[in-house]
Amino acid sequence: MTDILPIKRALISVSDKTGLIDHAKALSALGAKLVSTGGTKTAIADAGLAVEDVSSVTGFPEMMDGRVKTLHPKVHGGLLALRDNAEHATAMKEHGIGPFDVLYVNLYPFEATVARGADFETCIENIDIGGPAMIRAAAKNYGFIAVATDADDMAAILEEAKTHGGTTLALRKRLSAKAFARTGAYDAAISAWYADQLEDKAPAYRSLGGKLRQSLRYGENPHQNAAFYVTGEHRFGVSTAKQLQGKELSFNNLNDTDAAFELVAEFDPKASAAVAIIKHANPCGVAEGANLLEAYKRALECDPVSAFGGIVALNRRLDKASAEAIAEIFTEVVIAPEADEDAVAVFAKKKNLRLLVTGGLPDPGAPGLSVRTVSGGFLAQNRDNGRVTATDLKFVTKKKPTDAQIRDMIFAFKVAKHVKSNAIIYAKDAATVGIGAGQMSRVDSARVARLKAEDIAHTNGWTDPKTVGSVCASDAFFPFPDGLLQAVQAGSTAVIQPGGSIRDDEVIKAADAAEIAMAFTGMRHFRH
Repeated sequence: MTDILPIKRALISVSDKTGLIDHAKALSALGAKLVSTGGTKTAIADAGLAVEDVSSVTGFPEMMDGRVKTLHPKVHGGLLALRDNAEHATAMKEHGIGPFDVLYVNLYPFEATVARGADFETCIENIDIGGPAMIRAAAKNYGFIAVATDADDMAAILEEAKTHGGTTLALRKRLSAKAFARTGAYDAAISAWYADQLEDKAPAYRSLGGKLRQSLRYGENPHQNAAFYVTGEHRFGVSTAKQLQGKELSFNNLNDTDAAFELVAEFDPKASAAVAIIKHANPCGVAEGANLLEAYKRALECDPVSAFGGIVALNRRLDKASAEAIAEIFTEVVIAPEADEDAVAVFAKKKNLRLLVTGGLPDPGAPGLSVRTVSGGFLAQNRDNGRVTATDLKFVTKKKPTDAQIRDMIFAFKVAKHVKSNAIIYAKDAATVGIGAGQMSRVDSARVARLKAEDIAHTNGWTDPKTVGSVCASDAFFPFPDGLLQAVQAGSTAVIQPGGSIRDDEVIKAADAAEIAMAFTGMRHFRH
């Protein structure tokens, strides 16, 4: 196995032809003979370059609508042969098989075809067969061939050829590893799509694939390595975001920003402006308003202390007035579907603040996959896209809620879905006024939310905390009346919860005794 291998013969077959001619010209300038297929060969020939059709190599024409063109021993023998193996060399000579030194293949755009919503048969036709076979063959034979799966790989190959007169073993190994990862991610996308098509909730094998978007400085903590990968799913958010300014995003920034944007997307921008402020993946304030400025001020009022250094997500185009208000306190990230130029100019004065625009809002009702690693494996479930409307509510107490209370119930339950369990939300007039997150007991979450609201009232000099007259939402049922009684103590006059406890009757009796209204949703929103 030789370290430096000159490039004498290259096989090129690409779907994405960006930069193709420049690469073909560079290979030709090195003296490499070019072999190609179909449209790739036509493009190279049209550029005035000498190129051999793969059909003249195999002795067979391209057939079956292009499904069969490179699946032949004279192609795969040239990719797989060990040139320092006497038996392989004899077989190559006997059968007229010539070796390849470079393989450049990028695959049929299956992921993009699925993302644009193509029908079943169109997706099937965009599954590449010959491409992955050639890539894997060349990657396995890294000792003698450099494999490129994108334009960056070709640039690296050409740079080494220019510098060293050929490719180095180190580069070929690196490209081999990347090639196997690429075909693995490609197959993962196909298998995931097929499982969805068949509505197979638990396929026998589950593969995950992603493409590196960003190498991160570190993970959740400085001693942890981390990177950000995108799966190809077209879901507006951090994966589609364009960063207009600010420092590089960190692991925690991305995690918290995703949580913020998924939450604020629960609120239809056509119905109202909405703002969510997040800290450590939990909201510390969420509100709707007639405009973003009003919504932001109401969200901030819930817990301005925790909001310091937080993430702000908006469901509408960021405007100047909102940007000026947000800029008054230290904020790590602001994310919105779009931003006005004068709003961007406001943040330009805050060089460390990251501003992201996504191009749209994610659909909270859309299906999707959620994955979490465990020791020796991972847990997979469908995304929590459950939503509750007023017609889903079952009113279980003697006192029935008013229309205004029902609206706040729905608002608070939407927020509760995005709060770490055990979650308790106090809300009033479409704004959170107290949030209890992540406590081991539900009664403690209710108490924490109440105490924080009381602290805010004391700081602002209010006579009563805003939890008085509020609605209380719980992400899961109250196992005992004590949690509900905390809500009563906070001043809540209506409660929304899933129900389903063996002690529901006791909780209902407690609500009736307190003369408050309560509704069951029949849907739980645990979040761990």
